[in-house]
Amino acid sequence: MNILILQASPRAKGNTAWMAEEYKNAAEAAGHKVTLVNVSRKKIAGCLACEYCHNKGNGACIQKDDMQELYPLMAEAEVLVLAAPIYYFTLNAQIQAPIQRMYCVNAPAKVKKMALLMSSYSPGVYSGATAEYHDICNYWHAEDSGIVTAKIDEQKTDETKQKILAIVNNL
Repeated sequence: MNILILQASPRAKGNTAWMAEEYKNAAEAAGHKVTLVNVSRKKIAGCLACEYCHNKGNGACIQKDDMQELYPLMAEAEVLVLAAPIYYFTLNAQIQAPIQRMYCVNAPAKVKKMALLMSSYSPGVYSGATAEYHDICNYWHAEDSGIVTAKIDEQKTDETKQKILAIVNNL
């Protein structure tokens, strides 16, 4: 399968980046083609709600920023993995911009499965992000292949690595 991982932590060696890399390694070992993009290093603005994409743009966004690199990757992805830290009860801003900019195409055409990887220093802060993720899965008609969370004492552990491997094996 063609897998796209959008990793949104600005910390290159942080917990979310580690989770995304573990997913990538496991998926490649299983024979999948994987592209991992650190969207926190991209310049992607939020949606302007200008409706250019649905009027004059024929599905193309008027903004020409680093999102242009993601549109072709999203168009070919069969599996989309969102990897984001939870800073204040929801997915961080760095992952929100690419998600919301998909408005211009409505839904990625080939995405049939999704997964969510989240890390936080606190327990019990994942419900808002999980609800948003499930709403996206439902709207895009994508199967939820799994969610892995890792609070402070679960980060970069063998137990978390096994949970990630389990969702890769669910593809």
